[in-house]
Amino acid sequence: MKRILLTNDDGYESKGLIKLAKMLKKHFKAEITIVAPANEKSACSHSITLTKPLRFQKVKKRFYKLEDGTPADCVYLALHALYKNHLPDLIISGINKGANVGEDITYSGTCAGAMEAVLHGIPAIALSQFYQDDQKELNFKLALNITKKIVKKILKKGFPLDKKEFLNINFPSSKTNFKGVKICKAGKRIYSYEAHSNINPRGVEYYWLAAANLDHEDEKKSDIALLKQGYATITPIMLDLTAYKQMKNLKRWIKNG
Repeated sequence: MKRILLTNDDGYESKGLIKLAKMLKKHFKAEITIVAPANEKSACSHSITLTKPLRFQKVKKRFYKLEDGTPADCVYLALHALYKNHLPDLIISGINKGANVGEDITYSGTCAGAMEAVLHGIPAIALSQFYQDDQKELNFKLALNITKKIVKKILKKGFPLDKKEFLNINFPSSKTNFKGVKICKAGKRIYSYEAHSNINPRGVEYYWLAAANLDHEDEKKSDIALLKQGYATITPIMLDLTAYKQMKNLKRWIKNG
């Protein structure tokens, strides 16, 4: 029997996570285990908890929440405590509420769950559902249908990437006309450092970091551009961050210093 581990960064009560687990249990003869943060951990990146102990809390059979844990914590501890004899065949992180595209991948706790998986040699995919600001309820129907096909292919034919690489998959808003699936590169976001300030009842100023829009450079074939057009995007992500094209320039720069 195949083993699939699920995590996310939206927390254990996330609709995307629950619907994903339900779909996998229905369509695959696999052992499904969920280990998710007890609270939302969006934008926590690939952080792990080193300064305090962590504790599993059982929600139901093969479903645990990790008190104050990050997605990377969830994967790390699940492999240690729940898979003594046989590691999972696949780890899925998501389905996240909101897109994880461009350089946002480096912020993403959802993507970090997949990163932690491939660090340990386990195939992984990160799933994110793009939505527009006026959408009150997310529709995961398309996301679940595409995920089902991809999981089926992985379990039958194997994972298509090398070690320390994962699939980052984003699904278009249900308010756009679905145009198909595109394999594409990660785009280039345009960022601001906007924050909203206010004063608490004791007269102390505090800040909320502003929610970023998907502003991006004009690249027609990037994950951001295609996602906005109504495509589901699949981007192979590698953990090697080396800027290889700059190696010669850097050597020259150091030598001529």
